[in-house]
Amino acid sequence: MHSPPDEETRLRMEAAHAHAAALLGLTCTGAPVWGFLGCTISRRAGVLWLRVASTAKANAGRKQGEGSVGASVLVPDDVPRPRLHDVLDWTDDTYAYKAEVADYVPHPVISPDRPDLAHDPGLPDEWWGSLRQALHRLGHAEGVRVTVRSGWIDKAFPQFLGIPAPEKIERVTGHGDLHWGNLTAPLALLDWERWGQVPVGYDPGLLHTNSLLVPGLAARIRDEFSSILGTPAGRIGELAALAEMLQAVARGWYPELAPLLAERATELTSVQPPVAEHSEITA
Repeated sequence: MHSPPDEETRLRMEAAHAHAAALLGLTCTGAPVWGFLGCTISRRAGVLWLRVASTAKANAGRKQGEGSVGASVLVPDDVPRPRLHDVLDWTDDTYAYKAEVADYVPHPVISPDRPDLAHDPGLPDEWWGSLRQALHRLGHAEGVRVTVRSGWIDKAFPQFLGIPAPEKIERVTGHGDLHWGNLTAPLALLDWERWGQVPVGYDPGLLHTNSLLVPGLAARIRDEFSSILGTPAGRIGELAALAEMLQAVARGWYPELAPLLAERATELTSVQPPVAEHSEITA
């Protein structure tokens, strides 16, 4: 859903993807789909989908119970998502690579080019019911990773929301990256790299932040998830999502959403968020 990276990264990642495809016996077709800053590259291979991710060599290896492999074991089968078939890991002198073979999802991604939406996709009631059920079932899974850390919240709430961090954070197992680029219609949840323990309300709160350009859609999310977002714990989760998005604004992302994010934060806290400078706090 992102633009192709710089030429050096493009050539390196295309070579890595071809290497993985050869070792796994896959023939890939179609244009590559790029992740953020070229850190991932994916292509279709018949009824399968080959995704290759790269990171620094020092970060090589997979942590038990995390990412797509952890989700394939710990997340209930009735949470709609691509089924994982195979993985392949390797390193070179500088980078570590992780290849994953999963089902190709034929359903269209709701927002293939950006995580937020500028129009109402007109999703039927059945889709919303499926999403509520999926997040409910996911909430009962054993999430190993703490996706939105308390230490980050301690710093991010004062810096990006202008309020003290909460003393208590209730958590639930969640997707961790619930935006319109990771959802299809009919429903499937894509990209399970960040799944784990998140603040209650974080997932619907993040989807809500990515819907603020479409007031009717944002209102639908508030209505569909009112039993969560309307609670004190859910409010904290939504604020965590807003703080993360406002941090992205401070890094130069989401200029269209920026005033709406600030407006929603003010609505929830009665405090105007500060204009934050560039920050390297990580979630």
